[in-house]
Amino acid sequence: MGALMLGALGVVFGDIGTSPLYALKVSVESAGGVAGTDLSHVVLGVLSLITWAVILVVMIKYVFIIMRADNKGEGGIFALTALVSSGLREGSPWRWVVTLAGALGAALFFGDSMITPAISVLSAVEGLKVLSPDLERFIIPIALTLISGLFAIERFGTGKIGVVFGPVMLVWFSCLGVLGLVEILHNPTVFMAVNPWVGLSLLIEHPGLAVAILGSVVLAVTGGEALYADMGHFGRTPIQRAWIFLVFPCLLLNYYGQGALLLSDSSALDNPFYRLGPDWALVPMLILASLATIIASQSVISGAFSIATQAVRLGYIPRLRVKHTSPDEMGQVYVSKINILLFVGVVMLVLGFKSSEHLAAAYGVSVTGAMAIDTILAGFLMIALRGWNKWLFIPLFAAFFAIDMMFLGTNMFKFFEGGWLPVSVAAVLMLVMVSWITGRQRLLKARWEGATELKGFLDGLNDRLPQRVAGTAIFMVPHSHIVPVSMLHNIKHNKVIHERVILMHIQTVNEPFVDDKERVTIEHLDHNFHTVEVRFGFMEDTHIMRAVAYLRAREFHFSLMEISFFVGKEQVVATQSNPLLMAPFIYMHRSMQSASEYFKIPLDHAIELGGYVEI
Repeated sequence: MGALMLGALGVVFGDIGTSPLYALKVSVESAGGVAGTDLSHVVLGVLSLITWAVILVVMIKYVFIIMRADNKGEGGIFALTALVSSGLREGSPWRWVVTLAGALGAALFFGDSMITPAISVLSAVEGLKVLSPDLERFIIPIALTLISGLFAIERFGTGKIGVVFGPVMLVWFSCLGVLGLVEILHNPTVFMAVNPWVGLSLLIEHPGLAVAILGSVVLAVTGGEALYADMGHFGRTPIQRAWIFLVFPCLLLNYYGQGALLLSDSSALDNPFYRLGPDWALVPMLILASLATIIASQSVISGAFSIATQAVRLGYIPRLRVKHTSPDEMGQVYVSKINILLFVGVVMLVLGFKSSEHLAAAYGVSVTGAMAIDTILAGFLMIALRGWNKWLFIPLFAAFFAIDMMFLGTNMFKFFEGGWLPVSVAAVLMLVMVSWITGRQRLLKARWEGATELKGFLDGLNDRLPQRVAGTAIFMVPHSHIVPVSMLHNIKHNKVIHERVILMHIQTVNEPFVDDKERVTIEHLDHNFHTVEVRFGFMEDTHIMRAVAYLRAREFHFSLMEISFFVGKEQVVATQSNPLLMAPFIYMHRSMQSASEYFKIPLDHAIELGGYVEI
C-alpha cells in the first residue's frame, strides 16, 4: 500500500500539487479592485473560497463519490462513458447523447493537456524574478528549454523516469506543508478563513468582482479530475489515503501559510509562494518547483496519450500509431502524433501568453467543463443505473453541478482574455470525433448493405467449390456473419480458397480489460470455415498475434508459416449528395494508420485487398 501511495504522488497529484504556485496569487489579484477594503479581508475571503472549493469539489465529489464509479477499477471520462452507455438499451437515442458527452469531455481534457505544461512550467520559472528582477528576460527561454526536454523524453516512457517521481513529489508536498506551517505559527489568525461565511461575504459585499474571484479560485482545484482519471494505475484506496493523509493537509497548510504571509506583508503579493521560505531556500525551491511542474506536466501528457489510445479503440478517432513503452505496464503508451501536436501547442502558448498570470484566464474553462460532464454522467450512473438513494443523491449531484456551472460560467466571462483557446481546441476536436464517428457508421452501413451473407455463401459452395490451396487464411471482418470483400476479391481474381478459412472479428468492449478465458469465441462452420470473435478491453493493446497464439494452442495447431492475413482496404468516396459533409472523414480515413499496422500483423503475412465504397 505504501508503494502504491508513493507512486500515486508522482503521477496522480502532480497537477493539483503545483496549484499553490499561482492559484492564491492570481485569486487575490483578481479581487484587487475592491475599493475601500483592506487586503486582509480579501485574503481571508479568497482563502475561504479556496478551502471549500477543494473540500467540496475535490474531496467530497471526486475522492469520496465519483471514484466509486469505476469500470472494473478503471476511471476517467471514457470509462465513465462506457459504463453509462452499457447501462442503456441497445438503440437508445440517449447512447448518442452519452457518446457526445464523452467526446466533449475528452476534447476539453486535450485542451487542458496543452495549458497545464505551459502554466505550470512558467509559474515555476517565474521564481527567477524573486531571485533577481534582472533574470526576468531568461524566463521564456528557460521555460521553452524545459518544455522541449520534457516532450523529447516522452518517447522513452514514464517507467524509466517514473522511479523518481514519487519521492520528488513526497519532498515537494512535505516542503509545501512545512513552509506553510512555519508562517501560520507567526500569524494563526489566518485560520478565520476556515469559516465558509468569510468567503461568501466577500462575494456578497462585492458582487461586481465575484466573477473574477471565482474564475481564479477554480485554479486551486485543477487536477482534481486526475484523481479519478488515473485510478486504474494505483487503485481507489491508495489515492484516497495519499490525498487524506498527505496531499490535502499539505496543500491547505501552504495556502494558509501564503495567506498568513500576505496578512503580515502585502508586498509579498508579487509571488507569495516563493516569499514563504527564507532567502537561502529560494534556489532549492526554484529547482524543486521546476521538477514538480515537469512531473505534473508529464502526467497530463501521458494522460493525453492514454485518452487518445482509448478513443481509437472505442472508434472515436482514426487509428494512430501507439508505442508501448513498458513490457510490464500496459497503460504506459506513447503516441507520436499527439506528442508533436501537444508540443507545438504548448510552445505557442508560452510564446503567446508569456506569463502564468495571463494563461490563468485560459485554464479554467477546459477543467470546469470536463468536471461538469463528469458530474452529469456519474450522477446518472449512480442514481439511475446503480440505484443510489434518490432523495439523498439527486440534491447532492445537483449541488455539485451547480458549483461546476458556477465555475464554468465565471470562466466563460474570460473568453476574450484567453478562454477562447480551450473552447477552440475542444470545438476542433469535437468536429474531428463527430465526423469520424458519423462517417464510420456510414461506412459500416455501406459495407452491410452490399455484403454477402455467409450462410448463403457457404450453401453455394456445395454446388460449386473453387479450388482449395494449402494454408490458413485469416480474414479480418467487421462482422462475422458476412463474407469479407477481400475474400470475394481473392476468389474473383485468384480463383482459389485456402484449405482453412478463419473469419476474425475484433471487438472492443465497454470494459477496460478482458479475462483471457473470455478472450476468444469460436464457431466451426461447413467447408472448414470458422468464425472467431476476439474481445479486447478499451485499455488493452489490440495485438492480433495474442489471439493467433490462443488459436494455435487450443484449436488448430497450425504453423505460423502457413498463415496469410487478408485485410480489407477500401477507398472511400462521398456520394454526390454530401461531398462536403463527409470530406473530413474521408481525409482522415485515407491518412490513418493501416489495419495491418494497427493490429500488428507481421508484414510478410499481410495481404491488403479492397475496392471503392460510397458513403
